[in-house]
Amino acid sequence: QVQLVESGGGLVQAGGSLRLSCTASGRTFGTYAMGWFRQAPGKEREIVAAISRSDANTYYADSVKGRFTISRDNAKNTVYLQMSGLKPEDTAVYSCAARFGTESFRVYLNRYEYGYWGQGTQVTVSS
Repeated sequence: QVQLVESGGGLVQAGGSLRLSCTASGRTFGTYAMGWFRQAPGKEREIVAAISRSDANTYYADSVKGRFTISRDNAKNTVYLQMSGLKPEDTAVYSCAARFGTESFRVYLNRYEYGYWGQGTQVTVSS
């Protein structure tokens, strides 16, 4: 069982930056592939970024490419999402997700592929 706790959300002006953190319980964090998802009111949950368990591979949604960076620190059981150049359309609840990575380099893009979820953290970008 993995428990995920996100932090770092808040209110920021357009063009600003935030760094989200997601810390996992347990001693097997290095075996998990991780993802960040977001859900805006009235919209489906969507993938924002994903990272393989070895951090060799990353994925970014087109809408955030060049502005967001996903990274992980296995020694701290933590995955990060550095967000810069924030836009009002980035406003959403951001959640991290984890699943066992069958290959060290594989990223997972579908929310149904993840078995563990954090509670989510609100990010609001004002114009």
